[in-house]
Amino acid sequence: MFKFFKSVNQTMAKVSWPTWKQNRRDTGVVVISSILFGAYLGLLDLLFSYLTQLFL
Repeated sequence: MFKFFKSVNQTMAKVSWPTWKQNRRDTGVVVISSILFGAYLGLLDLLFSYLTQLFL
């Protein structure tokens, strides 16, 4: 068990963690992308809902 935790510690020391600035930028990209994708799907839903009401 001790060997495992030692190995984990050595591996985690090699990890390159992002800076605070990179984290903020990446989080902003994810939030904006999610909003845009949600708006796109919402508009498609409204369009298909309108079309089904029109033709059915």
